[in-house]
Amino acid sequence: MGSDGGVAAPSAGHHGNRHGRSEQARRAVLEAADDLLVERGFAGVTIEGIAARAGVAKQTIYRWWPSKVDILMDAFVDDMVQHLTPPDQGDLGRELRTHLSRLARFLTGSDPGAVFRALAGLAQHDPEMAARFRTECLVHQRALDRLPIERAIARGELPPDTDVELAVDRLVGPVHYRALVTGDPLPRAFTDALVDRFLAG
Repeated sequence: MGSDGGVAAPSAGHHGNRHGRSEQARRAVLEAADDLLVERGFAGVTIEGIAARAGVAKQTIYRWWPSKVDILMDAFVDDMVQHLTPPDQGDLGRELRTHLSRLARFLTGSDPGAVFRALAGLAQHDPEMAARFRTECLVHQRALDRLPIERAIARGELPPDTDVELAVDRLVGPVHYRALVTGDPLPRAFTDALVDRFLAG
């Protein structure tokens, strides 16, 4: 979705999901929200603007989502699963290098990354929003970040008593810090170095 890889064009016809939504319209709304956030910033995103960009009725959007924040959260989770699910490459080093590099590009160089940064910023000033951001977005991302470590434990590459949460913090923490706090670049050399230090330890 957005500029980070795009989304395949939906097939013709109505494809309702378990909520009774048209999948084609749903994805159009999520993509419109991504695009408008990048173009106009959070304050410039409105339900009216999303509806116009997506080609759906405003009332339809309100039946599916209570607010633009809900739309952006759904958009981020959809994009995250699409772009940040680590492939099973059978080797911890390869999987971590691939995952951290993709994470860095996702957070700093994609429309979904802009959504993430906007939601993270809102969460700093709104406790209710912060709680929702953690439970509706970050929990999903954390599960994806854990996958390479959990696979390595299952393969015997890491000891069974490995602290998975600490390992994830060591690996992805510096990436998020640069993306959200310092704004320093996140080249492949930096993310590969994180992996090398983790494996050496």
